[in-house]
Amino acid sequence: MTRSRLQVIFHVQSEAALIDARARAIAIEQSVEMPPAAIDDAAILRDIVGAVDGVADLGGGLFEVRIALAAATVGNDAGQLLNMAFGNTSLHDDAVLRDVILPAELEEGFGGPRHGLAGLRQRFGGTHRAFTCSALKPQGLTADRLADLAERFARGRLDFIKDDHGIADQAYAPFAERVPAIAAAVRRAVQASGHPTRYLPSLSGDLEQMHRQVRLARNEGLDTVLIAPMVAGVATLQALVRAWPEVAFFAHPTLGGAARIVPELLIGKLFRLFGADAVIFPNFGGRFGYSQDTCRRLAHNATAPNPRLRASVPVPAGGMTVERVPEILDFYGTDVMLLLGGSLLEARERLTEATTAFTDAVARHGRG
Repeated sequence: MTRSRLQVIFHVQSEAALIDARARAIAIEQSVEMPPAAIDDAAILRDIVGAVDGVADLGGGLFEVRIALAAATVGNDAGQLLNMAFGNTSLHDDAVLRDVILPAELEEGFGGPRHGLAGLRQRFGGTHRAFTCSALKPQGLTADRLADLAERFARGRLDFIKDDHGIADQAYAPFAERVPAIAAAVRRAVQASGHPTRYLPSLSGDLEQMHRQVRLARNEGLDTVLIAPMVAGVATLQALVRAWPEVAFFAHPTLGGAARIVPELLIGKLFRLFGADAVIFPNFGGRFGYSQDTCRRLAHNATAPNPRLRASVPVPAGGMTVERVPEILDFYGTDVMLLLGGSLLEARERLTEATTAFTDAVARHGRG
């Protein structure tokens, strides 16, 4: 057996007198889930049973616990990586998963984004400015009304227009009707504006259904889609990325807060590892509670140089406005995509004008 290890880092609430035993319990739980004394195979005891790499007192009853786990237990499977890193321990309310440090061969096995930041830039002529994006909403609109919104957005020269993540295959706007209608509307706008706007349909259902949906999108000339990895399953994202190498996948964070995994790890680092070309997350100062530090770490994890993984595009979203464009670009720089939704849709009949003001603001302030 290989002795290659990954390191999993937890923050654990504990009494000081109990933390060493708690750390050992986590190491066992996340590896063999049984008393080591009951194992009679020396290779398993040596290579598979988890080991405590370190315990550090962070103060106030909080400890950092580092656990080394056998890379062989992961097998280049996204779901199994989450399972080995945090599966059973996530059922205990004293632990939060802070980071996962992978050996090089595991990173290479996952492969990361197929396009990433550089590939998406090439689709727009090698631009170095920040990207722009918005979302089609609300729930309940018909395919024709969504197509009308998309065309008006695209005439404002957005780079990306995505389905809202809650738009799936509902009877009022079924996927097979909605996607061709919106794709045609965006094509009309692209012909008028000359700007290569991309439309991202939202994938839903099981893996077989998602393959059919991607195939339909490709038949409509689309090369970018949206998926919610924590709803669909991270292994589903991984499978789609491998099956459709010409398609860029944007990862939506919905349900990402249901587990005690810090967002900079889950959204910024692991979604990238599993193949997301862009990762959407709640920006600071919006309607969600992420701090500036969390957002900074998340964006860093998405874009940090790595010889084995392309960079993902960080996509801050959630309650943002055109007025905040300079502030947000000063914070993140140009390797970013700004997603404005409701604040543009509030313009109603002036949607194209409001969208143009947004894209103009990014063009002024978002160049490298």
